[in-house]
Amino acid sequence: MQTLGIFQRATPDQLWKLTRPDNQHDKLVRDNLLDLEDHHLVRIDLVREDQRQVWVLTKRGHSEAKKLLEPKGIRVSALREKKYDPDTGELLGTSYDDHAAAVTSTAAELHRAGIGHRLGFQTEIGHRLADGYVQRADLVVRAPEAGVPVMLLEIDRRSEDAHDLVVKLRRYWEWGRLLPKGAAKHTVDLVRSRPDGIEHVDHEQRLWRRVYPPTGREGLVPVAFVFADTTEAKVANTVAVREEAGRRYWAPRRYDTLYPKAVTARDYRQAVPVVVTTLEQLQEHGAGAAVWRRLGRTGEQTLTAALDNPDGHALYLDQEARADAADQQRRAAQREAERPVCKRCGRKFTDERWQEITVHRTAVRAGDKSVCGPCRADDVAREEAAAEAARLEAAALPEPQDGPEPDRGRGWFRRRT
Repeated sequence: MQTLGIFQRATPDQLWKLTRPDNQHDKLVRDNLLDLEDHHLVRIDLVREDQRQVWVLTKRGHSEAKKLLEPKGIRVSALREKKYDPDTGELLGTSYDDHAAAVTSTAAELHRAGIGHRLGFQTEIGHRLADGYVQRADLVVRAPEAGVPVMLLEIDRRSEDAHDLVVKLRRYWEWGRLLPKGAAKHTVDLVRSRPDGIEHVDHEQRLWRRVYPPTGREGLVPVAFVFADTTEAKVANTVAVREEAGRRYWAPRRYDTLYPKAVTARDYRQAVPVVVTTLEQLQEHGAGAAVWRRLGRTGEQTLTAALDNPDGHALYLDQEARADAADQQRRAAQREAERPVCKRCGRKFTDERWQEITVHRTAVRAGDKSVCGPCRADDVAREEAAAEAARLEAAALPEPQDGPEPDRGRGWFRRRT
């Protein structure tokens, strides 16, 4: 009932993969559906051309599903009511379009591979842009235990042009750059003051973090495009168009670094991680297999490997640290090569002596700038010793003796005897 409350319609095969993936077949699910039908909680909506039954909730079952899901914060899909043609009495709206079936099948394959709990899926989730347009994701999965805290999925049966899918990607990128209501004034002013202002705002302060949990990786919320009922050639062509036309939205950038040659890491912080696969691959190999391709890469990987950024921020920090250490070693070696050598004893100058002869306020008292600190100390010691010897020698000279005063009585008037 909970699964039908989320997806509205499903076949026993889909319900089996969404509820009991460990079972070998869907017999137990079909028995449960018959039991719920007896209690007027579910009913058969239609029988497909392949004779598979499509089940939906009754009004009573929909009410019970609400009681189970809404307290958990899970949105319940709309009730699918029986409507009859007033003239012919024929049951109306009994089609189960292939797109809706592909969405449910995609969720079923993810759950079967352990990617997401059946209550961790949501369908038709809207993302409102600044201009009021609402971009709805076909499917949203939250599977933190599988290494995918959140991922948006678009299911395409080649009903949309490749450039239309690029527009969808752009809208998700734009939504990831919005601020929430009530953002700090200085943050709002920063974003309005320059085109790239939002790139200087941490993701924790953006709108998407009010809606979804952290992704555990650099960048915005990842988006997966799942193609169904198409050919490999058409998929390859669509992916090529999206890679080229949507490069601004998914591609990483170079880091702004002082060591551009040494740092090869890429900056994914403003990018939307985009992975692609097909429903046929998911059904044949399983969603846990290497069936996902990341835009900008060649080959297919597991989902977590495709979402990871081995050439991202962690590599940047390592390369930056290594480059900085190498630069410091180079500078140290260059400084050693330039270190002055004493003309007298041949020893290299210490840092203290080198600074003493180069800084203006100390250079005037540095003495002979071609000699090292110890030799300069010897010079100072000799100068001080010579000065002290001169002082002592000066102090040792004899004082002149005081003699009788010269005869001053011999003048014009002399006493007669």
